[in-house]
Amino acid sequence: MQGVAALVVAAVLVVRGIAGADQHVVNGLGTAVWFILAGGVMLAAGRALVIGKRWGRGFAVFTQLLLLPVAWYLAVGSHQPAFGIPAGVAALTILILLFTPAAMRWAVGGDQRGPASSASGGPDTR
Repeated sequence: MQGVAALVVAAVLVVRGIAGADQHVVNGLGTAVWFILAGGVMLAAGRALVIGKRWGRGFAVFTQLLLLPVAWYLAVGSHQPAFGIPAGVAALTILILLFTPAAMRWAVGGDQRGPASSASGGPDTR
């Protein structure tokens, strides 16, 4: 969801830059490129988590940690709590979910039930 939102923002910035809404087209397009990269990484991390790849968790945690101060600035510094509070709640909720006991067991591989798992009942036959 956050990746899609970043890509939507990028599209809006590109349209505004091309339409001439910004005085500095390069700034608008440069920011759009940044949002495309960030959105792509967020979508890749989300997809990785859905298909069971553990590397996506690191990107997800990093993204949420970056979004918390952004949400704070939106709510307090920019005086736009209608945007900042939902962004902060979403980032904090996702961070909490990423650090639940079940998520931590999954992240360290504790949910595997293969021959190399310590949870297998039989003796080691290597």
